[in-house]
Amino acid sequence: MQGPPLPPGKLENPQMPPEDKRPGEQTLEEQHLTIEPESDADHAKCTAALKALGVVFKEAQRIDDGNGCGIDKPIIVSEALPGITLKPEATIRCPAALALARWMKESVIPAASAALPEQGRITAVNQATAYMCRLRNGADTGKISEHARGNAIDIASFHFEKGEDVAVRSRREDSTLSGAFQRTVSAAGCLYFTTVLDPESDSAHETHFHLDVMERKGGYRYCH
Repeated sequence: MQGPPLPPGKLENPQMPPEDKRPGEQTLEEQHLTIEPESDADHAKCTAALKALGVVFKEAQRIDDGNGCGIDKPIIVSEALPGITLKPEATIRCPAALALARWMKESVIPAASAALPEQGRITAVNQATAYMCRLRNGADTGKISEHARGNAIDIASFHFEKGEDVAVRSRREDSTLSGAFQRTVSAAGCLYFTTVLDPESDSAHETHFHLDVMERKGGYRYCH
């Protein structure tokens, strides 16, 4: 039996208002996010550490792209370490650049020397994404990406002085030394970054490492 007719202008299944949506169902605009502030003291300490490592970078103007996308104190990195170009240069927060430099110096370079000595030294790191205003995995709804806060960088490949680039790809069953190199640096990434997603994690990361310095309660890290 049909109920009484709806009053004029009323919908049978009205849209849920944005404020009543779960966070995972909201667009970026509906989340009313703000840019994370950075203290002058913390930034100065971080950039001093970068300079001590020989990272080549320059300071940039504050970025505010709206909806919580932006970086309070951005830097533009052109060399991850002395003699190792970051291609293209990356706009990120200093803590992400510092984690990248330490990972490269303490883990990636030694692993490359042990696994691939015939290819010479690493001369460049090819990155796929640094700062970018979007939600996670480029979705229309859900949580904001750490790329949108300047906390993340995606690494696509390593360029060596001799031989071919070592591209980041699925290498779980790769029994070569290139496979051993990739698995080693992926595992080591969790010592420096709070999130490490490699090609085995999901289809969105089949061609790169996602590395970020997102802060979580209790110092929790997510590495896959």
